Amino acid sequence: MSQSGAATAQWLFEDTAEGEYQRQNLKKEKQKLAEEKRKLEKEKRDFRWKKQMEEKRLAQEKQLFEMKWKILEEELQKLAKDRQDMELEKEQYYSNATRNSYVEEKGKRIIKGELFFSGVGNERALKKRYKELIKIFHPDNIDGDNDTLLEINREYDNLRKAFE
Repeated sequence: MSQSGAATAQWLFEDTAEGEYQRQNLKKEKQKLAEEKRKLEKEKRDFRWKKQMEEKRLAQEKQLFEMKWKILEEELQKLAKDRQDMELEKEQYYSNATRNSYVEEKGKRIIKGELFFSGVGNERALKKRYKELIKIFHPDNIDGDNDTLLEINREYDNLRKAFE
């Protein structure tokens, strides 16, 4: 073989070796990229699954919140109706009372204490009725009334002295 043929063979050998080396490197790169692709696809599936679970949880929480809200609205409506019924009953009570059954003070109508204790025949019944009335008309209650409470106390003292 001539020198130029040997140089060409050497060049071809080196070029083939370089090509094989690059092919091996590309094959390794391809494997790495395929592995990264598998990891990314797994992460993508995991992310989608987590997203679906989170959406499902949020939907359940929203449904639960709406149920609670509905219950609260219904209870609020019941309370409003009860308050309205109570006001109506109170007005009926006041309208049924005769003019002699209440006193007017400071522009307020106060029921006389005799009505609160009507039907009480002994000291024990008197105390029981007094405790019930205090619970209802105490100023700390929503419908409490200080003036009515004073009238109840006045009548209670009078009746207690009468039973002694």
